[in-house]
Amino acid sequence: MHGAVAAGHRVTAEAGARALAQGGNAIDAVVAAGAMSWAAEPALTSPCGGGFVLVRPARGRAPAVLDAFTSIPGRSLPAGRRLAAVESVHVPFDEQTTQVFHIGPATCAVPGVVAGLYEAHRRYGRLAWRDLLMPAAEAAQRGVAARGGQYAVLVAIQAILEHTAEARAVFTRRGRFVAEGQPIRQPQLAESIELLAQRGPAAMYRGPLGRAMVGHQHRTGGRLTEADLAGYRPIWRRPLAIRYRDRELLTNPPPSSGGVLIGHMLAVLDGVGRPLPPGEAATLRAYAEAMRSAGRMRDREFERRLHRGGLAAYVLAADAIAGGRRAVAAALRGEPRPLGVPVPADAGTTHISVLDEAGNAAAFTASNGCHSGVIVPGTGLHLNNMMGEEDLSAGRHLAAGTRLTSMQSPSVVTRDGAVELVLGSSGSNRLRSAIAQVAINVIDHDMPAQEAIDRPRVHVEGARLDCEGGLDPAELEVLERWGEQVNRFGSLNLYFGGTNAVRLRAGRLDAGGDPRRDGHGIVL
Repeated sequence: MHGAVAAGHRVTAEAGARALAQGGNAIDAVVAAGAMSWAAEPALTSPCGGGFVLVRPARGRAPAVLDAFTSIPGRSLPAGRRLAAVESVHVPFDEQTTQVFHIGPATCAVPGVVAGLYEAHRRYGRLAWRDLLMPAAEAAQRGVAARGGQYAVLVAIQAILEHTAEARAVFTRRGRFVAEGQPIRQPQLAESIELLAQRGPAAMYRGPLGRAMVGHQHRTGGRLTEADLAGYRPIWRRPLAIRYRDRELLTNPPPSSGGVLIGHMLAVLDGVGRPLPPGEAATLRAYAEAMRSAGRMRDREFERRLHRGGLAAYVLAADAIAGGRRAVAAALRGEPRPLGVPVPADAGTTHISVLDEAGNAAAFTASNGCHSGVIVPGTGLHLNNMMGEEDLSAGRHLAAGTRLTSMQSPSVVTRDGAVELVLGSSGSNRLRSAIAQVAINVIDHDMPAQEAIDRPRVHVEGARLDCEGGLDPAELEVLERWGEQVNRFGSLNLYFGGTNAVRLRAGRLDAGGDPRRDGHGIVL
């Protein structure tokens, strides 16, 4: 057994697998795959994004989460800089479901991914940093094609990817949007990755790449400054530990919010005390009530505690869980759903899961938001739009340098102290419902990783219950009779996230990539 890798693109997963085959460990694989995702998944991630690395080392060493997420820009903002307004676009997921995204130079937050990967590698890595990044530079130079779910992501945000001349130069050919299977070549990004391979994060945070970013922000009305970049530091945190059945879920702690909300959902469902039959109306409604219970926690007290402390205690308190459990119990009895206030509604993220032969587990989730539509001239650097993401709105009023919150939740499930599952997801605020449902499929129903990922999902958004294609229409009709506002999707859809997972059971590894976004799993 040499290990397993699951990622959002075949080429990304192959980069991680190659690092393992060359004698690297799980963190080496995450660095190689993370860098490769900049070339292979340019709509979702870039060196200018933000992310988190959860590391669960072997041999009893303490697990840790590295917070390399974006922070609020604007330190030492030049007095003469004219700030631009945020621009809005509508992104369609199907004929009836759209989401508003905010883009443009004003939406760029301080990037953290490069600093984070370098710090994780410094602490845990085995192979040379340069050797892990150079394959990504080569791939960006020759081009990587998008197919299936990955291409569907590009099409969904086509209006963003054609927003500026620099973006059109990457994503269009002779005035037409890049075709499925056509290599997306990024020679300027290749040069930037090569510079990062040679000089590390200094090239971005104190060097020529950072100066190019800040100069462009100054000309176009963004808030990013050289002081923002020079002052950025990744932060090591203790993972949040959640009990579900006889397992422990390690996940992203506050000030990110996704982990505690997943923990709330699982705690509510843990009260049932038995596995619920997959796909049945009562099960789907139980999931929905757990999501609603978590959604109701996102009140003013939630936002206050997010940055001041005490959020986990608040969201996971016994009385907070009890209300959700009562709603789930009513759902399982088939009682009509009472009318109530809808849960407030909230694309671009990627996730890499790795387990190596020594038992080291690493889960890396990173995002460029949905892409700002801005590529810095001469560098190929795709800027994030984190200051425009609706589900990151909490805390945006705070001082420059403050970490933005995130739904990103790289996670590891252990049983009796041994790693059983490494997982995480893309998908804006849908990623927390995706992670919870995939984890339940593995823990409660002993599904292999790919089967657990392939199962159709549900998600609560506002007053709707979004139901993915593949669920039994008869069960959906029962949900409607119980008072659910069912929104039917025709098939599996990228809207429901992109979960990539590695599982170890009885000494055997398996890996699964989400078909919704053309994910890929490799077992060595």
